[in-house]
Amino acid sequence: MRYRLSILFFVKRSKTTKEGLIPIYLRVTIEGQRIEISTKRYVHESKWSVDSGRMKGHSEEARSINSYLDLLRGKVYDYQQELIREGKPITVDLMRNKLLGTDGKQRSLIKIFQDHNNRMEDLVGDEFAPGTLERYKTALKHTVDFLDWKFNVSDMDIRNVDHAFITEYEFYLRSVCKCSNNTAVKYIKNFGKIIRICIANGWLDRNPFVNYKAKVKEVERVYLSEEELQGLMKKDFRNERLDLVRDIFLFSCFTGLAYVDVKKLTLHNISTGIDGEKWIFTHRTKTETPSNIPLLPSSLAIIDKYKNNPQAINKGCLFPILSNQKMNAYLKEIAALSGIEKELTFHIARHTFATTVTLNNNVPIESVSKMLGHKNLRTTQHYAKILDKKVSEDMKALKEKFSLKANSRKSKLG
Repeated sequence: MRYRLSILFFVKRSKTTKEGLIPIYLRVTIEGQRIEISTKRYVHESKWSVDSGRMKGHSEEARSINSYLDLLRGKVYDYQQELIREGKPITVDLMRNKLLGTDGKQRSLIKIFQDHNNRMEDLVGDEFAPGTLERYKTALKHTVDFLDWKFNVSDMDIRNVDHAFITEYEFYLRSVCKCSNNTAVKYIKNFGKIIRICIANGWLDRNPFVNYKAKVKEVERVYLSEEELQGLMKKDFRNERLDLVRDIFLFSCFTGLAYVDVKKLTLHNISTGIDGEKWIFTHRTKTETPSNIPLLPSSLAIIDKYKNNPQAINKGCLFPILSNQKMNAYLKEIAALSGIEKELTFHIARHTFATTVTLNNNVPIESVSKMLGHKNLRTTQHYAKILDKKVSEDMKALKEKFSLKANSRKSKLG
């Protein structure tokens, strides 16, 4: 089979050095697909001929660089013949391996990423949550799609990942994939873990993330107000399935537990606490941090309601909980029937516990942080920032203090 192959030497002005030198690149195009590889040679722009793809003049420098470019051109044709003799297809991936000297021993980006995900999958349930694995699987898919979009290749040598690669990848996530700022940053962060693995193994001698900066924007957390929470508690749905979803959602509102943590609860997680009352003793699935929570009367009532539920007993769980997807679907119906205009999801229950149930009722932020299983108090402080009611009450108390002082001074003057 005949393959259409072309060779071009060109300069990349976008990578001009501080000294004003421009790097020379080799571009090999095979059947419409191309690879670009740095020749590790530099020239001044005025000395480069775009038409001939060579350095101008007959100086010692020009002869040396042009001779090297001829050598590279010859190597491409030699490798083409070598692949034909080996009975292999002439592809950009195989040609890159030959030119980079990684034929048969290449450390390829996608292979390393896939190997990481395979190892993670083996540890799901022990060290990683299923959701974490899914995020890395999605990150891998985005990386594969990016290589095809940007370079027309299915994989590449890990050593070709540089700062420009990272910034182009971020642009791809934002523009082509339409990812929000925080989503794009998280995928880049997932990719960064793969790069750290490569550095730790000595497969990369430099970190392409040096001088790269991306910041997660703070997202406004939605939660139920006291009025909305009370209305939800009093609502009679006359539907067993909606009633169940409402009860489990409320249980999360009064305990702060995420969906995955409510789902895995059993009677063994309920025990007597230091105060002689019933507590939940568990660990967050997401972070493995302990989360010990005193049970409020509302939570105990919900536990008691489902203690003899056949489905819960058969599964060995505290509640006959549905899938997260189904729970969220029913919650939207529940919100409409309850007059709640917010887009209700199960995770809003955790936000409601942090704000309306605890911080708004003067529970110290340190206690809230511990019950939520946060590793850092700053995570909990995000909830404190959004409580205008608490700010209003605090400022009202301050105004009263100033007013008392002012009246005291007036009485003394009188």
